[in-house]
Amino acid sequence: MRFLLFVLLFLSFAYSLGLVLANNTEVGVNLIFSQAPTMNLGLLLILCLILGIVIGILMALLIFRVLQNKWEISRLQKANTNLQEQLTQANAVIDRQASASTVEDAVYGATATNVQDSTETHLNEGGTLSKRKRD
Repeated sequence: MRFLLFVLLFLSFAYSLGLVLANNTEVGVNLIFSQAPTMNLGLLLILCLILGIVIGILMALLIFRVLQNKWEISRLQKANTNLQEQLTQANAVIDRQASASTVEDAVYGATATNVQDSTETHLNEGGTLSKRKRD
């Protein structure tokens, strides 16, 4: 990776040097509100190229930040919707439990039938537990 970066840096330096040497005429620069001194055309091209790259990187970072914020807002809205659904379900369970007349209705809902155990546990005379069917 370091080698590749070194090669790219060398190529850009060589390109810049060739641009300055190939365009060695002096030109005046009009900045609309002021006049810059005359400078080498190749140097002016390199300065404009560097300025364009810097402005492009800054704009790309700004656009990426805006997109990142939009993604975060979208994710948070989905999480909010999910939490609202969970809250609605929890409120329904609490309402059902509060209005239930018995524990079975509160736990299993009003549709559960009341099932009673038909067997009783009795203690025999010998001290052992036995189950017998209730009549």
